[in-house]
This record gives sequence, C-alpha cells and structure tokens, in this order.
Amino acid sequence: MTHSSPVPAGATRRTVVAAAGASGLAVLLAACGDSDDGHKSGAPGAGESGGLARTSDIPEGGGKVFADRKVVVTQPAKGEFKAFSAVCTHQGCLVNKVAEGTIDCPCHGSKFSVADGSVRNGPATKPLPPVRVSVKGDSLTLE
Repeated sequence: MTHSSPVPAGATRRTVVAAAGASGLAVLLAACGDSDDGHKSGAPGAGESGGLARTSDIPEGGGKVFADRKVVVTQPAKGEFKAFSAVCTHQGCLVNKVAEGTIDCPCHGSKFSVADGSVRNGPATKPLPPVRVSVKGDSLTLE
C-alpha cells in the first residue's frame, strides 16, 4: 500500500511549519482589510467615517452598543451624546447592554457610567476609553 502526502517530497518540517504560518498570517491580514461596505475593520473610528446611527436610535439616559464597530454610544442627558470603546477594560470582553445608567459587561459584571465611562462596579479598574462622535442634524458619526 502506498501512502500519498500533501507535503512535497524533500520538504523539511521547518518549511512546512513556515508555510502554514505564512498562510495563516495572510488570512489574518486579509481579515483586517477593507470590508465589503468600505469600512476598515479594527478599532472604532480608525480611518473610517460615515453615519453610525440616528440620534433617535439612542435613548435618553441610556445607549446602544454597536458590537460590529466596537463602540457604545450613550445619551446621558437630552441632546448630549457620548461614545466609548465597547471593549471592557477588565479582560477585553465586549460590553453588551446599556441599562439603568450603566454600560454592562457580561463576562465578569463590570459596569461603567453612561455619562463618562467611569467604573461603577468592578472588577474593571479603568474607565472605558472615549471615542469621538459628532452630531450632524439627526445623524451620529464616528470621527
């Protein structure tokens, strides 16, 4: 019985491992490029502009998480909009909801203020970093 291998004859273990690593890197780099809608992936607001939401989408005293953009937008007071990274400063989970004046992380229970991103309940010890957002008419745009 003959055994055929997808590895070329004469290839060393080092060559095979290097090739596998290079193809994995190519996939990773492709995932970090432009998406089909023209937005860059990665950090919120990184090289991107365009409408995020309508002001009416963000409840007064609450907010909305945009997981695909890794940003959370809040409206602590009528007409005042704030935006923060949606990545929890404790261990990097994405926050998943805004309720009762806090931005909440599902992983370990950290809660952050909708007004300034400060820690309201640990284990996180650092606030959510602010993200620049502008209001033009009834549209919210990441800067």
